[in-house]
Amino acid sequence: MSAAGGELAGSIPPVSFTLGADGQIRQRLRLSRGFMWLCRLATYASLLVLAVLLLSIVWNSVGRLRWDFLSSHYSMQPDRCGILAGLWGTFWLVLLTATFSIPVGVGSAVYLEELAKDTWLMRVIRVNLSNLAGVPSIVYGILGLTAFRPLVIQLQSVFDGRHAVNVLGLFRVRLLKLDIYDGSVLIGAMTMSLVILPTVIIASQEALRAVPSTIRVASLALGATRWQTIWRQVLPASLPGIATGVILSISRAMGEAAPLMMIGVLTVASMCPGGIESPGQLLSDPGRVLSVPFDQFTAMPVEIYDWSKQPDPQDRFTAVAASGILVLLAVLLTVNAAAMIVRYRAGRQLRW
Repeated sequence: MSAAGGELAGSIPPVSFTLGADGQIRQRLRLSRGFMWLCRLATYASLLVLAVLLLSIVWNSVGRLRWDFLSSHYSMQPDRCGILAGLWGTFWLVLLTATFSIPVGVGSAVYLEELAKDTWLMRVIRVNLSNLAGVPSIVYGILGLTAFRPLVIQLQSVFDGRHAVNVLGLFRVRLLKLDIYDGSVLIGAMTMSLVILPTVIIASQEALRAVPSTIRVASLALGATRWQTIWRQVLPASLPGIATGVILSISRAMGEAAPLMMIGVLTVASMCPGGIESPGQLLSDPGRVLSVPFDQFTAMPVEIYDWSKQPDPQDRFTAVAASGILVLLAVLLTVNAAAMIVRYRAGRQLRW
């Protein structure tokens, strides 16, 4: 052995295994196993609570969840009560909410992640977006009541010509008559867009951050502009994450009741928005869609809340509310399953 090797070997202290060290290792293993079992118990307890709730809802809905429940309107008689108006109201609400929130949310995320400079203002905006995602939905309902509701109602005076008459002194000729009601689908969609917009932006930002920077660098090195890089490379690569975040945000909007009740959404509705009660009517008379945003409506969570507080000594409305909960859960599970399918299929096409 060389002199340098001998000096190196002499500088390394001898390793000795003692009973004390062995006891510490055993103690750490016991703590690890104990923590693992604690996590298992927490998981099993959560699943047990969920199973009990689902079984209770299913048990209470036995005998009431039939096809006529899905094809009939509200009634003071529990045996004739249905959720058709809530189904169509939720459909139009989600459609308009997605129309408003997806372009604004994804566009804001692209600007914050790809175009905006890292200034103190941008950092403040990013922090406040996270804070807005945790704001109770009732606060957005108050904002919709005080801001969107007067704004949308004022649109009626613009479209029917009264605003032009008052300002320009013209003849009282009505250009277009729109009956905009309190608690219309348009007001509800604008309010719910505020509820889910922070979540859409944050989810889209996370999806954009997950795209490797090498894709951007390679695209720019090949002569693509910044916009071409974003549109043709970054957005397609981040599509699975963006789609998942958007769909899950919309599923949250489907389950909200407090903001809708704050803006004056009907709890009792005897007709669907636009008078459309089936896909056949929608195809036979597409012109009805134009009146949908301005009609009053109700949603499934609002109807379920109204049924749950109805005074009924025989608890017949409890069965109606339980049936409505099952329908809402089925719709939510379908939406979540769609999010998983979209993410899986889009993820298979990625090549990085």
